[in-house]
Amino acid sequence: MKLFGTDGMRGTVNEPPMTTDVILKVAMAAAQYLQENTQLATSSQHRHTVVIGKDTRLSGYMLESALTSGFVSMGVDVMLLGPLPTPAVAMLTRTLRAHLGVMISASHNPFQDNGIKFFDAQGFKLNGQNEQYIEELTHKNNFSLASAKDFGKARRVDDALGRYNEFVKSSFPKGMRLDGLKIVVDCANGAAYKVAPQVLWELGADVIAIGNTPNGVIINLDCGATHILPLQNAVLEHKAHIGIALDGDADRLIAVDENGQVLDGDQIMALIAKLWYEQDLLKGNGIVATHMSNLGLERYLSSKGLQLFRSNIGDKHVLEMMQIKGCNVGGEQSGHIILSDYTTTGDGLLAALQVLALMVATNMPASAIGKTFEPVPQILRNIRTKHTINLNDDRIRLVIDDAKIRLDRFGKLLVRQSGTEPLIRIMAQGDDSSLLNEVINTISGTISDLDVALDT
Repeated sequence: MKLFGTDGMRGTVNEPPMTTDVILKVAMAAAQYLQENTQLATSSQHRHTVVIGKDTRLSGYMLESALTSGFVSMGVDVMLLGPLPTPAVAMLTRTLRAHLGVMISASHNPFQDNGIKFFDAQGFKLNGQNEQYIEELTHKNNFSLASAKDFGKARRVDDALGRYNEFVKSSFPKGMRLDGLKIVVDCANGAAYKVAPQVLWELGADVIAIGNTPNGVIINLDCGATHILPLQNAVLEHKAHIGIALDGDADRLIAVDENGQVLDGDQIMALIAKLWYEQDLLKGNGIVATHMSNLGLERYLSSKGLQLFRSNIGDKHVLEMMQIKGCNVGGEQSGHIILSDYTTTGDGLLAALQVLALMVATNMPASAIGKTFEPVPQILRNIRTKHTINLNDDRIRLVIDDAKIRLDRFGKLLVRQSGTEPLIRIMAQGDDSSLLNEVINTISGTISDLDVALDT
């Protein structure tokens, strides 16, 4: 059974691998991984320690207990953070000097799904090699359990939210305030439902919070960064200056200007890149984005003498490319924004503060600063299949190669299997909308025909 995908573990709860017995063994395997790869101090005050955070899904209680039991049984101490954004867990892993961080979340997925993300002692997501090793240890199921006197201990960290609150506010320009700004923030009924409104209010904003009444089953439900309409309506209704939407674990940001127009991750990255470039803060002579990002972003950066370095899909790959290229701004069109001067993973709230700082500094509305470039037409289609489709099949490769020739240098095409759902995602972008529709229809038709053929 495969455990780890493109972003940790993820799946439907109470179905393998997201069952308590599997998660218990994963925690034991992660504990063994720690014991094999870091030195254990003789002092009981410096035992191996893991921090565990979660979003607001009902299943978080169950998975938190399973993880805690697994770690404690192996002699590892546990610090429980409660509901907090993914970037908060990454930050607290580092600042609390823990050996490992764990976030229980399925990000933007519905409540019936959940997942596990691991962070190393520096707050970086574990790489694929280390995840694979933990997976192998899990399947071997041959653990050296602690003796009764060496069990780990578990305790709750009462000031976890406050620590993250102060960390995020410290990224806002010193002496600057949000007084006079009316901000709608959609917390997706997720992990930032307390901290996001609190941070904005403490910085002086008039805050209208929506999606801030989680009950365990409405996380991401018709709200947040993947369902932007409630935010648009609230911004217009309250005559707000800007709207901010986070996802379930608050590592994504999508913004809405005062007119209800959406600013996606590409526009936000362009805005931050422009701001930091003018302040001589931008590193690496460019930014990192994925193959999903709009050609308009690439052309805009080129007009400024900057580069767009493209990575594979996933914020983990974005960060790896940022480190290779020496960049301090990177992200995804979906709203993962990584500002590596401050954090090691996407942080929606922290990125939002950079947008707000520009609004305050320029005294200009979000509509005036937000649309930095004109995007080219871009079409995304998801094909749900009953069978596993081999994208290297000759029939599919033929139509993909033909589409790339037709798009040539004036467009881009990406066909990939989703790492989190049984979908094949097709993205085409370029200046000719009719051509984009043609190539996508041809590719999706070929995939569907092959899926049907596998029934026989």
